[in-house]
Amino acid sequence: MVGTFGGALEARGIPAGGGRLRVDAEGEIELDGKVLVIKRIHARYRLIVDSDVDTSVVERVHGFHADKCPVARSIRDAITISTEYTTEVA
Repeated sequence: MVGTFGGALEARGIPAGGGRLRVDAEGEIELDGKVLVIKRIHARYRLIVDSDVDTSVVERVHGFHADKCPVARSIRDAITISTEYTTEVA
């Protein structure tokens, strides 16, 4: 998902490479019978932006990126996925 988020930002002129976009992800696992199963994944993006970046564009991209991500779409019926982001001005 971070690749899809970063790619969509880059396509809109917002640099996301070179360490500008980072993610910390956390998964929650539960027992299903005797099998450990991933039930939830939460991703926290951190994006360093230039002072002139329109953060409403970042908000819009964040709102749709999971629906455009092949991995997220492949697993979303089995695993709840949530994301959040913060920006920091360079």
